[in-house]
Amino acid sequence: MTPTPLTQMAREMAEQPEAARATLTALLPLRPRLRELATGRRRVLFAARGSSDNAAIYGRYLLETWAGISGGLVSPSVATHYRSRLDLSDAVVVSVSQSGATDEIVTTQAWARDCGAATVAVTNVEGSPLAAQADLALVTQAGPELAVPATKTYLTQLVAMAVLGTALAGESDALDAELARVPDEVARMLAAATGVEDAVTALAAATYAVVSGRGLMLGTALEIALKLEETCLRPVRGYSYADLRHGPISVVTEGTAAVLVAAPGGPLLDALVELADDLTTRGARVVGIGGDARFAAACAVHVPGPDLPEQLAPLAAIVPAQLVVEGLARRLGLDPDNPRGLAKVTATDPR
Repeated sequence: MTPTPLTQMAREMAEQPEAARATLTALLPLRPRLRELATGRRRVLFAARGSSDNAAIYGRYLLETWAGISGGLVSPSVATHYRSRLDLSDAVVVSVSQSGATDEIVTTQAWARDCGAATVAVTNVEGSPLAAQADLALVTQAGPELAVPATKTYLTQLVAMAVLGTALAGESDALDAELARVPDEVARMLAAATGVEDAVTALAAATYAVVSGRGLMLGTALEIALKLEETCLRPVRGYSYADLRHGPISVVTEGTAAVLVAAPGGPLLDALVELADDLTTRGARVVGIGGDARFAAACAVHVPGPDLPEQLAPLAAIVPAQLVVEGLARRLGLDPDNPRGLAKVTATDPR
C-alpha cells in the first residue's frame, strides 16, 4: 500500500522543535534591550489578530502572573477607524503579526508610537514593515510557512512571549532552565502523539464542539478552537472556563465534544477537573489535553501534554492539538493546507 503523503501542515509541524530552538537563540540575547525599552513604563499592551491574538493572550497572562506587570489588548479599530488619541506614554505596545505586513497591525503600531508608546514588533519576517518601524523587533525563526494554518509561526510567537515575560520579570533566571527544555518537549509531543487518533475519532463524531481553558492556557484553548473551525470547518466555540460556566454550558448536551486544555499544575487545575466531570454528566464527550492524572481520569479521551511548568506549558501544549486538527481534517476529507476561503495574509477590511 502506498503511504499517504505528508501534508504541508504536517511537515511544518515537524519543523517546530528546531524553530523553537532557533528562536530562543535569536531572542534571548535581546532581553536586556527589552528591559531598557520598558524602563519607566507601567504596562504592556498587545495588538494582534487571529492566531497572533491568541499568542498575545498568553503573553498578557505571563506578564501579569510572572513578571507582575499589567497587560492588556489593544483594539486596532480604535487606531484604524476611530482614530482616537490616547496617552500611551506609560506603555510598551507589542504588535504581533506572522507576516509583519498586516496593514491593520502596522497602522496600529504607528498610531501607538504617535500616542507616546514604546513599540515592539513580533514577526517572522525580518525587514517587514512591522519590524522596520518598531523600536525593537523580535523576529521569530520559524522559516517560511506555506500551509495557511499557522503552526510553527504560532509556536515561535509563544516563544517570543516567553522571552518578553522573562525579560520584564527582571534579572531572575528562574525559568531559564525550563525554557531551554521547550524544544525537546515539543519534539517529544510530536513523536508520542498519544491519544491523538482517539481524539480525532471523538471530534469527527460530534455535531458541535466547545473548547475551554483558563489562565495561562486560555490562549491555547482559543487557538485550538480557531484551528478546528478554520481547518476542519466544524461548528466550534472557544470559551474561557469562566465564560463557559456563565451560561453557554447550558447548550452542552449529547453529541457535543468538549475539548479542555490544562497545565500539569497550577491553581486552575482543580477547576478544570471539576468542569470535565460536569460536562460529562451533561452528555458531552470530553477530550482533555494536558493536565495531570486526575484530569486524565475525568476525561473520556486524554491526550498527554508537556512536562513543563504552568508558565511555559502553552509553548508545547499546542502541539498535540495541532496533530489532532491535522488528523481530523484528513479524516473529514479536507485539505488542511488550504482551508476554504482563507489566505496567509488576511486583510481585516477587504477593499
